[in-house]
Amino acid sequence: MNANKSASRPTLKSDLARVDGHVLNDDDNDALPELTDAMLARAKVNKGGRPCSSNPRQLISLRLPADVIERWRATGAGWQTRMAERLSQI
Repeated sequence: MNANKSASRPTLKSDLARVDGHVLNDDDNDALPELTDAMLARAKVNKGGRPCSSNPRQLISLRLPADVIERWRATGAGWQTRMAERLSQI
């Protein structure tokens, strides 16, 4: 085990017993606005993430000689993209 890391799990640093013990009164719901059909019509679902690509990449397994991979890696960051562009020209 790493000497810098604690053996105990991290805590949420909140008083969960107090949160669980909270009881809602009828008056608490009065402060909330009523949902109308107009409000629900304006709502939109945000899925997040990247937009779908028109030309998605496909995962394959390819074995190449080690010297070929090293030559491409030596060209710097983005070598995989450059390799894909070069292969698409064939």
